[in-house]
Amino acid sequence: MTQASLPVLFLSDLVVLPGMVVPIALDDAAQAAVDAARSSSGGELLLAPRLEDRYASYGVVASVERVGRTMGGGAGAVLRAGQRARIGSGVTGPGAALWVEVEPVAETVTDHARELAEEYKRLVVAVLQRREAWQIIDQVHQMTDPSKIADAAGYAPYLTDEQKRELLETPDVEERLETVIAWTRDHLAEAEVSDKINEDVREGMEKTQREFLLRQQLAAIRKELGEGEPEGAEDYRSRVESADLPEDVRAAALKEVDKLERSSEQNPEAAWIRTWLDTVLELPWGERTDDVNDVTAARAQLDADHHGLDEVKERIVEYLAVRSRRAERGLQVIGGRGSGAVILLAGPPGVGKTSLGESVARAMGRTFVRVALGGVRDEAEIRGHRRTYVGALPGRIVRAIKEAGSMNPVVLLDEVDKVGSDYRGDPAAALLEVLDPAQNHTFRDHYLELDLDLSDVLFIATANVVEQIPQALLDRMELVTLDGYTEEDKVAIARDFLLPRQLERAALTEAEVSITDAALRELAANYTREAGVRQMERLLAKAMRKAATKLAVGDRERIDIDEPDLKELLGRPRFTPESAERTAVPGVATGLAVTGMGGDVLFIEASAHEGTAGLTLTGQLGDVMKESAQIALSFVKAHAADLGVDRAFFEDKAIHVHVPAGATPKDGPSAGITMVTALTSLATGRPVRSEVGMTGEVTLNGRVLPIGGLKQKLLAAQRAGLTEVFVPLRNEPDLDDVPAEVREALTVHVVGDVLDVVRGALTPADEVAATQAA
Repeated sequence: MTQASLPVLFLSDLVVLPGMVVPIALDDAAQAAVDAARSSSGGELLLAPRLEDRYASYGVVASVERVGRTMGGGAGAVLRAGQRARIGSGVTGPGAALWVEVEPVAETVTDHARELAEEYKRLVVAVLQRREAWQIIDQVHQMTDPSKIADAAGYAPYLTDEQKRELLETPDVEERLETVIAWTRDHLAEAEVSDKINEDVREGMEKTQREFLLRQQLAAIRKELGEGEPEGAEDYRSRVESADLPEDVRAAALKEVDKLERSSEQNPEAAWIRTWLDTVLELPWGERTDDVNDVTAARAQLDADHHGLDEVKERIVEYLAVRSRRAERGLQVIGGRGSGAVILLAGPPGVGKTSLGESVARAMGRTFVRVALGGVRDEAEIRGHRRTYVGALPGRIVRAIKEAGSMNPVVLLDEVDKVGSDYRGDPAAALLEVLDPAQNHTFRDHYLELDLDLSDVLFIATANVVEQIPQALLDRMELVTLDGYTEEDKVAIARDFLLPRQLERAALTEAEVSITDAALRELAANYTREAGVRQMERLLAKAMRKAATKLAVGDRERIDIDEPDLKELLGRPRFTPESAERTAVPGVATGLAVTGMGGDVLFIEASAHEGTAGLTLTGQLGDVMKESAQIALSFVKAHAADLGVDRAFFEDKAIHVHVPAGATPKDGPSAGITMVTALTSLATGRPVRSEVGMTGEVTLNGRVLPIGGLKQKLLAAQRAGLTEVFVPLRNEPDLDDVPAEVREALTVHVVGDVLDVVRGALTPADEVAATQAA
């Protein structure tokens, strides 16, 4: 065939190669092309693939074999593809069809092409053998033309339309054969890998089914023989039935055992059930320790372990006394709604809150376990995770009970004020059920999903700052404050507890090293300024290390540490009384405050300079402290005559109030009278007496309002060397909690009017005048 014009039919869903016979459905375009072929071109037309990015450059010349109806009832035709042809430019022709010029492609067959054709036939036969298409194999053997053999790839189902278009556009026979050979080899390799995988999967499934059948037979044989399987479901059933469990717990455990027996080894739920059953069986459901009912012995144990702390010791003794009387009269002493006790030990660091929990457990004869809550932000840490989660665990309360080995231990919830909350929940809210004596007899952990009776557990919580505990949680606990130690308490604690411990840690004996009470008192007074004794113990440890070094080098055989020796061992004292220096000038008053570290002395400074009248506040002051300063200034201005202040002093001066206490945030209603005193001192030029400290809030009318933390503040005043303190009248009952030695060292004035504070705190005017004259 020479160059000619033919109607063209573009096929979008089919790629036709030479030699193929294909049926097509006749839409309008196809019908026009077929009609044009039958009427004007001897029954021939050009078939070409429809490309999205360009016009096809090659197609095949096809003849119309038959026109009729398809199986669906629509118009159709059967076309036989003949020679490959190159598509030229479009031309005009009769009918509605599109006509183009076509140029048949001449093909050259070489010996190498025949060799490639034989290679391709072998590969095609291998593919057909895998499909067991024996009749097609016979037809392939009968093919001899290399070009037809290569174009037969148009029937290959494993080739994509893109690959078939590439073959159509490859006129060279050798190149076409090399391409289909490479594709067929890749297909065979993939098919072999797929068959290998399918075979392995089939063998694995058959092995699993065989092993399951064998296990079932083995279980049936062992059941007939009466033998238990060490790690199987039958072992769990016997363990649950023989364990001392409450009835509801036993029923839930047996239900899980039934699930385990019905599940296969490959079921992941089997591992979850085993872990849950292990946890339930490890809990001490029926285990309880016998409490020590000897109240006198219990108090002796507490006194031997800790110095002071009478309030908490009395609370534990009261708890034991009530239990002892109930036991004597045959009343129930364990379990039941509201029978538990929850005690909150609140106080600064180093006063012995955590170690007191261990002492309480020893005094009661109970096991002790500590649960650290500092930094806990996930509610699941308290209530546990749901069993369906990966890595699920029971909560810390359940783990504590398991670790204690009894249902009535002493559980210390350490640092309960440092529990946080975020998107994972609020652990403090989860603690409500744990610490509520009216609810915790049916505590429900998310992992166990069983009622756990915590009513006989003695919970002791510790905290540094009570204000950081949510009010609802604080309401569930009985607050016992540990406000700190006096100087004499610290000396006694160091002598009886800290020094022996540090001697042992340094491998020293009392025959080798001793330290006098005077040295211990100097340590407590001038080397530390803390509510507890933690820093004091560090200093003792340092002194013992120095002493051990001197003994090791052979300088001395025995070391006696007295007050003068401290400078050589520990350096110069870090704290010295500074009240006299700070209050030497007018405008400075000594206040008392409470922080998370205990009580502390707070110096409030006031100054005035020429400028626009107003008040400037500096220091890390909270909103309450700022309001106190405004109220104090308003009171001094309003009562200038009563205070002996010239009212004109404030009219053209800018007032600056500063609280120079480092980076410690300061807030709380307790600095009002101190600010009034400082402002009055500034305006009158009369300094505040150096030995005087004060605490209390003030109203606009001059009333002194009560404050909190009085004991801690008075301890801080004693540590700072103050001898006279003004406190609110309504805090007078709190003085009963202050140690006697502190009350003896301090002259405490209870006041209800701030004018009384100013009169007593400021240096008398005649003394100021005499000092100025001198």
